[in-house]
Amino acid sequence: MLIYLIILLDDTSVSYCHYNVAAKERRLIDIDVLQRGIVWAMKENVNVQFVFPDYPLPQEYNELVETIDHTKIKPEAQADGADVVVLTEWKERIADCAEGATCIIHASRQELSDNMEKVKLLIGKAARVNVVLTDIGAFTDKDADSYTQTLDALSDHILELYAKGCNPQLNLLTDRLMIGRMNNCGAGDTNVTLAPDGRFYVCPSFYVVGNASVRYNQSQRLEASPTTAVGDLITGLTIANKQLFRLDHAPICRVCDAFHCRRCVWMNDRLTGDVNTPSHQQCVVSHLERNASRRLQQKMIAAGIRLEATKEIPEVNHLDPFVIATRWK
Repeated sequence: MLIYLIILLDDTSVSYCHYNVAAKERRLIDIDVLQRGIVWAMKENVNVQFVFPDYPLPQEYNELVETIDHTKIKPEAQADGADVVVLTEWKERIADCAEGATCIIHASRQELSDNMEKVKLLIGKAARVNVVLTDIGAFTDKDADSYTQTLDALSDHILELYAKGCNPQLNLLTDRLMIGRMNNCGAGDTNVTLAPDGRFYVCPSFYVVGNASVRYNQSQRLEASPTTAVGDLITGLTIANKQLFRLDHAPICRVCDAFHCRRCVWMNDRLTGDVNTPSHQQCVVSHLERNASRRLQQKMIAAGIRLEATKEIPEVNHLDPFVIATRWK
């Protein structure tokens, strides 16, 4: 069931997920398209998330945004009033994350390891930190030990914060402690995106990056081929084979308990050619995080720290649920 509408306010709106923003030229959504998008959201009774660029919007846009309940996702350059702040220069500008805010950083596994103290500082300052790994596609099984070491170092810091009475949140480690079922991004199922061109897309990445159909027009403005769109504000939302975006039609994911995994359908499409089939890389990375969460939970129990409404994370002997395919039957 559709719950969220994500509205990109510009071609250069900040990335809060795995995709990179390729557009350099600003392309503000037309004010009429924005208004119709808001009306559509009201009629469909869905929550709106506005994704902002790194420059101030005209006043009429700000006024229109305020006509509906919403969440603001902004880069740190425009962080005033943001519900979620994307720190695009986080290694140099940790201080720009307001205390008690929800912050997103993009980092490779090496950047995460090399800047451990800065990440720890951010975890202690922000109400929540989401780390978006930028190099999952390049992950190999040989990288498992180094990533595990990074996760365990962050885990020790989180344990210290819990012991002090704090409530740190880091998506890579604490989400799995708190949830008992899949909590994926839901692109194409619980949320869709309205882009500045007035079309709907499964998620921002299918517009911003898309696939082989993405091209630049004569003015060098980024345009996604209509083949990547899933409808528009005039004809409506039309997702072909929309069941393929649902968890109950994902044979691997529906038997998996790496509940925090984003199950990124765009990355699935890039790495496996199937929006509903995750890559080996995604599964292994998510299970390394899951197992690190389990170790954190065990250390918390040993220290007498218990979180309400949590269940013990069971031990598993695999990093990719595909290897236990015979148990699905």
